[in-house]
Amino acid sequence: MFPMQSPTLIERVRAEFLEMPGMQLSLAQAARLFGLDVAACKQVIDVLVNASFLRWTPAGTIARCETA
Repeated sequence: MFPMQSPTLIERVRAEFLEMPGMQLSLAQAARLFGLDVAACKQVIDVLVNASFLRWTPAGTIARCETA
């Protein structure tokens, strides 16, 4: 696990997307919002995509997966 993938940081990103369910961000916007460099932000996003919490939209933004 990379240092930027700490459970606290992952939970912070998850909480932001839970707080604003319709939020869609580009990778650059997410990096700015979470105070990370783009590479570190991508690592965190990848963890949440692999967990089926976030997804990449066709437009290339990050959004929360819809629950059925």
